[in-house]
Amino acid sequence: MNYTFEPIGVIHSPYREKFGIPRQPSLATAAGVTLQLLPPYNHPDCVRGLEAFSHVWISFVFHQTLERGWQPLVRPPRLGGNAKVGVFASRSTHRPNPLGLSLVELVSVSTEGGVSLQLAGADLLDGTPVLDIKPYIPFVESRPDAAGGFVDGPPPLLRVEWSDAALRQLTELEPPPGFATLVEQVLAQDPRPAYQDDPQRVYGVMLYCYNVRFGIVANKATVLEILQENQN
Repeated sequence: MNYTFEPIGVIHSPYREKFGIPRQPSLATAAGVTLQLLPPYNHPDCVRGLEAFSHVWISFVFHQTLERGWQPLVRPPRLGGNAKVGVFASRSTHRPNPLGLSLVELVSVSTEGGVSLQLAGADLLDGTPVLDIKPYIPFVESRPDAAGGFVDGPPPLLRVEWSDAALRQLTELEPPPGFATLVEQVLAQDPRPAYQDDPQRVYGVMLYCYNVRFGIVANKATVLEILQENQN
């Protein structure tokens, strides 16, 4: 039996490409993410009472990885990119059904001219189709005694520094509020593929319309420059 779903909303996010998105929600709290509901789901009645909850589950589609299909074994970054586990023992984006699930903080609900939810700590790509929203219920869903397998604990963080050039550009470009904090939170997670460790390589991560160029040596990430890209 086949099933057909349609998006109830779309994500507006500073993350403009997959590279750089934190690998789990709540790791970059400075990311301002908006979920805009689509007709006919953008009626205020659909979210009546939702503001009483502090967190929500977001069900969504990994829309940019659909064409790559899936494999029964994947290489989780937390295992160094070499060891394999089953796809169902991972949160890989390459799944038989490309569905994602994220627990995010619900900052506010707006019903002015439609319905939009302001979220914090979301690990969602700009343009992500959302299939469902469910309130998080702590007394049944919070399990401090649960085992986390190979991801039992937060990842180690890199130290983040800014070059003089990047600091000047940060002032001149006037990016959105909280941009510098977002850059530091994203780079501290070490967005590189697990198998890459080239101290000479310069990487770039797109946040909003800014290409943040950086390098990593040992346990330190350095922001080298910030380039404003065409927003179209």
